[in-house]
Amino acid sequence: MARESVYKKYKPANSPKDINSTPSYWFIFKDYEMIVKVTDTGISIPYGNLDELKIAPVRTQYLGTLEGKPCYSAEVDPETEAPEGMEFRDLRSLYDVLEEDIFLLAGKAVQMVTWDRDHQFCGRCGAATENSPYEMAKVCPECGFRSFVRLSPAVITAIVKDDKLLMAKHGYRGGMYSLIAGFVEPGETLKEAVEREIMEEVGFKVKNIKYFGSQPWPFPHSLMVAFTAEYQSGEIKVDGREIVDAKWFGPEEIPRMPPRISITSELIDWFISKFS
Repeated sequence: MARESVYKKYKPANSPKDINSTPSYWFIFKDYEMIVKVTDTGISIPYGNLDELKIAPVRTQYLGTLEGKPCYSAEVDPETEAPEGMEFRDLRSLYDVLEEDIFLLAGKAVQMVTWDRDHQFCGRCGAATENSPYEMAKVCPECGFRSFVRLSPAVITAIVKDDKLLMAKHGYRGGMYSLIAGFVEPGETLKEAVEREIMEEVGFKVKNIKYFGSQPWPFPHSLMVAFTAEYQSGEIKVDGREIVDAKWFGPEEIPRMPPRISITSELIDWFISKFS
């Protein structure tokens, strides 16, 4: 059963009211660690007025509302200590810990914090930027250049041959087998990116490429677009750089599964369900 979209409850916006006028959700980050409240009953993000939290952000960003309640992201100084009863936790570790809608908004929040931090000055002329009152953008008052939140699309593919799934060992992942993935290059369609990544990394052609689904991936600013495909021709020939090994696995042979946070797991579950 497909997950209900968070956008049925969440309304994005970029023009807040007074920051302390009403209790709000606060997604507060120190790099990729987010402040959470830790109690005997569970873990949650701070909710209340900013002046009650005893935290002084370097910058804040208004995100909109979740079920009518304002949401903010914020960046704090690297030396900031969490207030009593709270902790900084790595965002990935909070998957399946926070409510799903809150976790998804936390992913958006960390991307907003990163964008705001990295675009304080114009990339064209170097002048200090200003926030646009009309859209989520940084505007240069000197040359007029606008910069928006960065999003880097990437493709990931489940490739099937004779009821077996191709899985590859990525050298930078400590030996874990996963699926073929990579960023879309300028001028490419998503289908072309799938074909190129597979040819570059494992050296063969595929056919019947079909869209499977997509997932925001805020580590740091990607959109993962998932596909299924069938082997067409060629032999496995790994590139020896990103991919150090690749093999075909039957449903009962799948090695250690990747974390459930990733759409990779959904693709592997699809394969197991279809070919078992």
